[in-house]
Amino acid sequence: MRHYELLFVLRPTLTEEEAKAKVDFIKEVLEKNGATIGAKLDLGTRKLAYTVQKFKRGHYTVFYFEAPAAAIGEIERIIRINEEIIKFLTVKFENKTEIAYWEKSVAKIIGKAEKESKPETEVKPEAESKPEEVSEEA
Repeated sequence: MRHYELLFVLRPTLTEEEAKAKVDFIKEVLEKNGATIGAKLDLGTRKLAYTVQKFKRGHYTVFYFEAPAAAIGEIERIIRINEEIIKFLTVKFENKTEIAYWEKSVAKIIGKAEKESKPETEVKPEAESKPEEVSEEA
């Protein structure tokens, strides 16, 4: 299995529920084709570098996954026929340095997700110090 990164941009006109449904659909397509997803990064809506299909903004999502090489053709075919996806990019990580970067990126995303999901720890206030009484001597 090889390491990949898939970045795709959804139309900005989609509602939050529709965008989530499309991301889930892409995740299902990846899993059906034998991919194991390492991490998903939702970057939200951002300004595009240039106009794409008359859109100036897009909703960015990145998947880091491992998949057999034959699965990439099917995944890209399905993305191309999907009208809600206006741009996509698949990157293959081949050598040891690139794979190490892939693993570091996945660990960072997972660590950030775990940190966000943990409830904040309560901070106990320190013992209140009473102001010293000042005695006035006349």
